[in-house]
Amino acid sequence: MLFNSIEFLLFLPIVFLLYWFVFKPLKLQNLFVVVASYLFYGWWDARFLVLIAFTSICSYYSGIFIKKVRERTVAEGDNQKIERRARWIVAANITINLLILGIFKYYNFFLENFEALFAQLGIKLSWPTLKIILPVGISFYTFQALSYTIDVYRKKLEPTKDVIAFFAFISFFPQLVAGPIERATNLLPQFLKSRTFDYVTAVDGCRQMLWGFVKKIVVADQIAPIVENIWNNYQTYNGISLFIGGVLFTFQIYCDFSGYSNIAIGTAKLFGFNLMRNFDNPYFSRSIPEFWRRWHISLTTWFRDYIYFPLGGSRCGKWKIIRNVLIVWAISGLWHGANWTFVAWGLYHGFLLAFYNLFSINTKYEHIVAYGRKLPNIKELLQMGLTFVLAVIGWIIFRAESIGQAYHYLRNMVTKALVNVTDLNGEKFVVLGFAMLIFEWIFRERAHEFQMKENGALAYRGVRWALYLIFIFLCIRFSGTKSDFIYFQF
Repeated sequence: MLFNSIEFLLFLPIVFLLYWFVFKPLKLQNLFVVVASYLFYGWWDARFLVLIAFTSICSYYSGIFIKKVRERTVAEGDNQKIERRARWIVAANITINLLILGIFKYYNFFLENFEALFAQLGIKLSWPTLKIILPVGISFYTFQALSYTIDVYRKKLEPTKDVIAFFAFISFFPQLVAGPIERATNLLPQFLKSRTFDYVTAVDGCRQMLWGFVKKIVVADQIAPIVENIWNNYQTYNGISLFIGGVLFTFQIYCDFSGYSNIAIGTAKLFGFNLMRNFDNPYFSRSIPEFWRRWHISLTTWFRDYIYFPLGGSRCGKWKIIRNVLIVWAISGLWHGANWTFVAWGLYHGFLLAFYNLFSINTKYEHIVAYGRKLPNIKELLQMGLTFVLAVIGWIIFRAESIGQAYHYLRNMVTKALVNVTDLNGEKFVVLGFAMLIFEWIFRERAHEFQMKENGALAYRGVRWALYLIFIFLCIRFSGTKSDFIYFQF
């Protein structure tokens, strides 16, 4: 079920009313969340419900078994043996979940590459491929489930015995298919305590949802056909047009994905839940490291906590730090999809991050750019411009269907840059993208663009409602152009 669909616009108010006015006891509320979430997810294909249920069962019982094993420490008196058993339980759950993810997402990819590799050696392999559909959001809920088991093993979290609350935590429909990838330490406790309706929080959630719909429907969906046309016919465009195409996709993927996150976080607020912030004005970053502290925050912090830190993080020599960075970003690229372009994109950013680290370039800024000021200074403007261009190059690699296409696209963008004026009718969409950024710039110091504060233009009811009505009208006006959220494929 898409957020930007008639089905969801009917689904949400019905679920909201039943949740608050019919299923009032905590257990019933949680059970209703599970049912509603499974309906939401099963709308695509009910067969996928078996996978998410199996992942939930394995992760739930892994926490229970870890606790039971550790309770034997006193009786057996062999702490090392107990911890070894606990590690085996964690390893088993990780293996099961990654095996499911690997089969559905990567089996055919690796099979084709192995066959191609052996073909170069004169060995012909003919292994059977699988004709399977990639379950929507499998990478997101798998990582969410894995973090629970790991946190229980690390003693950061007590395993829950409330199976309904746990199933609700894994399947919570606002963030199920494209995040934020929530940690059990944040979201699970919210399912274990009673919730009361808060009007102010609910209204704030509606405001955040509205801005998310604007970014998705008014910006991302309008840009999508132009971007598709460019990549289908990139050989025919001159360099300036190709660069504009890269900029357009840079706007598209941001508005599409951050728009989803805004809708997800806002929807969760309607039901009394607080999800983590997933985007924090990434295109105002002054460096690539800062960009990745502001883009898809739930995923980058997941890789930091569960892969980068266990590898040694930044607590080792500089060259080992660079090694750790490259490993993490190669895996991050592969997480996005079974294509070498994603790996290349991950390594591209890994090398950029390694460069900043190698030369000890200061990138740990305390506040958003131009904090407390209306405009950035020249240095900040140049830093943001460079970071934006580097991000555009990365997104071109990300969007390409093959390494060859990425190479030819980038080569043509440079070699044809001065051939003639642009032959692409997409300039108005570039203006639209920058108009969206200007609006975000004005409200960049807020948790989201429509967050209420005592001062500023939005403090006036007339101004607020004028903006609401304008944006609602725009969403209705452009709702005819609809596309899936980009990150659903991951």
